[in-house]
Amino acid sequence: MIGRHVELLLCEHLFQKKAILLFGARQVGKTTMLESLSCFKGLKVIFLSGDEADVRELLTNTTSTRLQTFFGDNQVVVIDEAQQIQNIGTTLKLITDKLKHVQVIATGSSAFELANRVNEPLTGRKFEFNIYPISFSEMVKYHGLLTESRLIDNRLVYGYYPEIVTNAGREEKLLRLIANSYLYKDLLSLESIKRSSLLEKILKALALQIGNEVSYNEIAQLVGTDSKTVEKYIDLFEKAYIIIKLSALNRNVRNEIKKGKKIYFWDNGIRNAVINNYNPIGSRTDAGVLWENFLVSERMKQNQYLQRNIACYFWRTSQQQEIDFIEEDNGVLQAFEFKLNPNAKVKISKTFSDAYNVKELTTVTPRNIEEFLI
Repeated sequence: MIGRHVELLLCEHLFQKKAILLFGARQVGKTTMLESLSCFKGLKVIFLSGDEADVRELLTNTTSTRLQTFFGDNQVVVIDEAQQIQNIGTTLKLITDKLKHVQVIATGSSAFELANRVNEPLTGRKFEFNIYPISFSEMVKYHGLLTESRLIDNRLVYGYYPEIVTNAGREEKLLRLIANSYLYKDLLSLESIKRSSLLEKILKALALQIGNEVSYNEIAQLVGTDSKTVEKYIDLFEKAYIIIKLSALNRNVRNEIKKGKKIYFWDNGIRNAVINNYNPIGSRTDAGVLWENFLVSERMKQNQYLQRNIACYFWRTSQQQEIDFIEEDNGVLQAFEFKLNPNAKVKISKTFSDAYNVKELTTVTPRNIEEFLI
């Protein structure tokens, strides 16, 4: 079985008198991971799902006595899709405060809903973790660097959703299922989302602009709405673990882009499913931006799992001088350029190096990918 980095984090935080919240999109492996968690061995564990009506009824407006009777001698209670349960924050607080022998773990594919419902009741009583599609480093640990490196072209097209990784030859069919059946499910449950066709149009427009600066006004004109609606939907896409927003670094240079945004997808396969393009990487005009999207999402996963408190940016001037990716850690900047061609020559912009204390630019290609992602 493919091990997940977040397993160790969860095991380290069990039985510390706090609820554990695990956020992640549908189908990224939350339940599968929890069902096989090594530190659950020897413990009595009960799994409940907020998708089931009787579970919702049990966990809504309940009492500690009723919960104790239902849980019995189980030491761990896992509540999947907890955002489906009304007043779930109060229920989790009740378990944490009154049933001190019980470790409760709540998962949510709709982070914005679950977070809103638990933040106030669980203040100071929770640990939060994220899980994403399988990562490059997780696959390297599973079957080695050489094998995974040989699969890079496949990953650039089909991505890392667990069902995709474990079903070679069925990627297109399964990606369509994930994109059509699960991608918008939580978003469409919100009262503020009225037009699913508009949601899909905006996401497709973003998918066609990965690696470029995104203008909310231009997208609004393209899909026939206003920029405020585009901004709202993009914010929801981000909270639903579909996209990543990268801001422009701007502090010193007069003509650098001040308020620019780039959009990337957490998974290359989902991006390609949105535009219905599964052509091999060697025949694609967007191969370079797929490589860029892959590296940004994989680096962000790795930073999250290693609990690095790092700010990430891109940099560009009005004269089109640019740096693909910049990380800031305690005031120290690192700059990276992403090139699919291993022989590409890249020099750091003098404008950038003069303005910022970064004298070295690291170029990431398929030849040195492990230095960036492991």
